[in-house]
Amino acid sequence: MASTASPDEIAKFSALADSWWDPAGAFRPLHKFNPARIRFVRDRLASHFGRDPLSSPGAGLSLLDIGCGGGLVAEPMARLGFKVTGIDAGEKNVGVARVHAGRSQLDITYEDTTPETLAARAQRFDVVLALEVVEHVTDVDAFLAAAASLVAPGGALIAATLNRTLKSLALGKIAAEYVLRWVPAGTHDWRKFVRPSELAGSLRRSGLQVSELAGMSYDLFTDSWRASKDLDVNYLVVATKP
Repeated sequence: MASTASPDEIAKFSALADSWWDPAGAFRPLHKFNPARIRFVRDRLASHFGRDPLSSPGAGLSLLDIGCGGGLVAEPMARLGFKVTGIDAGEKNVGVARVHAGRSQLDITYEDTTPETLAARAQRFDVVLALEVVEHVTDVDAFLAAAASLVAPGGALIAATLNRTLKSLALGKIAAEYVLRWVPAGTHDWRKFVRPSELAGSLRRSGLQVSELAGMSYDLFTDSWRASKDLDVNYLVVATKP
């Protein structure tokens, strides 16, 4: 398969690589967002595999984190017991992730590569995560086809992205980048946001069964995120392979 990684997107996030683990830096919104996202992923995977979410739910399970960046998701997943592989098309991001995992004494395999390359190797994982990466690739269907092919039979895929709505344009793009300054201007291209129906349809065509769509909503009063039924801006999709 041809790579769906975008050179412009790789360059954009590579330029910010040194800020991945700075909770007050360019990735501050991800640090705020991460606890709710990790809880959602942990609970859905524990349910799917019949595990206790509070007692090493990932023990004995392999997990691939696509677009791992500096490791903000890979590290919590490793602490939950998963055997984690993180991949990113940005070599500098992988370097930052590898160094931080070493400092944290976590055994995580990081590789500067793409899901298409892993698919060509016929690799399979019990869990595949594609969080906040779908909106940055050059071909969503091709990317999701590669990601779906990496899910082992009986496994699960969880993807997270932004919906293409007027609300997401106002909040996820204009407010987040230019008013609140949560992320650097130009981080997102609203035209590349993906509707839930498009994402779910693509996953189904790739042989997965979509079991859940859930939103992620920000509470201004508590300055925190939570899972919700509102899919208008941020949302997640859970899919499984028979």
